[in-house]
Amino acid sequence: MLAFQMQDITKYFGSMKANDRVNLEVEKGEIHALVGENGAGKSTLMKILYGIHAPESGSIFINEQKQTVRSPAKAISCGIGMVHQHFMLISPLTVAENIILGREPTRIGQILDTAQAEEEVNQLSRAYHFNIDPRERIENLSVGLQQRVEILKVLYRNADILILDEPTAVLTPHEIEELFAILRRMREQQKTVVFITHKLAEVMTISDRVTVMRRGKVVGHMATGSTTKDQIARMMVGQEVEQSISCPGRQIAKASEPPDTGEPVLSIENLSALNDKRLPALRNITLSIFKGEVLGIAAVEGNGQSELVQVLTGLRRATGGAVTIGGSDIPRHKISIAHIPEDRHKHGLVLDFTIAENFLLGRQSEPAYSSFFKLRARSIDAYTERMIAQFDIRTTDEKQTARELSGGNQQKIVIAREISKNAPLIVVSQPTRGLDINATRFVHQTLLSERSKGKAILLVSSDLSELLSNSDRIAVMFQGEIVITLNAQETSERELGLYMTGAKRKAS
Repeated sequence: MLAFQMQDITKYFGSMKANDRVNLEVEKGEIHALVGENGAGKSTLMKILYGIHAPESGSIFINEQKQTVRSPAKAISCGIGMVHQHFMLISPLTVAENIILGREPTRIGQILDTAQAEEEVNQLSRAYHFNIDPRERIENLSVGLQQRVEILKVLYRNADILILDEPTAVLTPHEIEELFAILRRMREQQKTVVFITHKLAEVMTISDRVTVMRRGKVVGHMATGSTTKDQIARMMVGQEVEQSISCPGRQIAKASEPPDTGEPVLSIENLSALNDKRLPALRNITLSIFKGEVLGIAAVEGNGQSELVQVLTGLRRATGGAVTIGGSDIPRHKISIAHIPEDRHKHGLVLDFTIAENFLLGRQSEPAYSSFFKLRARSIDAYTERMIAQFDIRTTDEKQTARELSGGNQQKIVIAREISKNAPLIVVSQPTRGLDINATRFVHQTLLSERSKGKAILLVSSDLSELLSNSDRIAVMFQGEIVITLNAQETSERELGLYMTGAKRKAS
């Protein structure tokens, strides 16, 4: 029996056709992978199913009954739930308060029955082996646990069809294994899961069937067991794809010259800082990065890596220690850093600004682009056109807003702007999160090209294969400390994982 069927779905955004007569059938009780490059139309199609977008044409059948889904409320009433890539939780509230929001149990009229709410959430959590305290505040939970709360929100509303958009993008390998165990239990209970992802190894591991989209159209349906990663990748991009770029074999060709171990470009001595709760986040961090070197940072979410990046880029004040770039104190030389942030929407772009305006962010006072408080329009246009061509940004023109672009093209804007600064130090955090195969390869090749030019690169990533493939050395952080620094050629995901979780410590 089909859980849902979408027939001839067409959706436009302006003149751009995001979905072009798309047909999709998903069976009840299966895990169905939906894959494709950034901008292929995957998320748009699922947002139509969830009622966020309305299609120009086409039909939707849920449990073989035709439905008109014009809002998330209607989708929920039809048994559909969606967990977005960017979580929608209220941090100061508890787990139970977030889950019941909008569907609160009451007693004696309109009085919130907190005890009943917590018991209902606790029962649901135990049923799926989530092991979450309903009284815990969201702000105290790891990213992996927050994702479980999002799934519980959907299940609390009796969803039988769950849409997961890039669900592993922010998870560690161990958290991914736990998520997959949860999804398998849901499948056993005849729940239907649509799994949007770019990670083909995960497609092969967890899905029953896979649908491939390219440029707004479906180009293939197949049983996962009867296909391969290479076949899926070819359908995604329309040509042969080299897969090794994201695999942990270090096959990527790095610069032929070893890093210059003379004067470090970045030197950090006994750096300390507090987190947002005024608790220690960094504890006497000491490390150096040399010219022509990529230093990776491996850590489970919440172990100080975000605070380290924030201190280096001026977003957080240090409480102790020193940071120097080429012997210069960092606060007086912030322009010496290029920053590709973890959250491109929050710290990398103004989504409602045009592409040209986003390219200019932080550079608007440079003489090349302004004079006597007046912007040089011709110079800005020329710079924008050059960046669009050089970084292959897919857009109609420079007047298009960043919000209208795919995630991969948004990331290319950030990378292009920061690389064009020609700074000696590049601080990069989660650069390929949510990106497809080609966009991921582009990011890696760009970073390694900058390395070959002698740039020092700090690479923070939750993707251990990305760190192993692109780093010269990898420093592991645990509870705000650097516990060990390893040669990337001589370690493995397993060894990194042991240090990341505190199961292994450097011999004293």
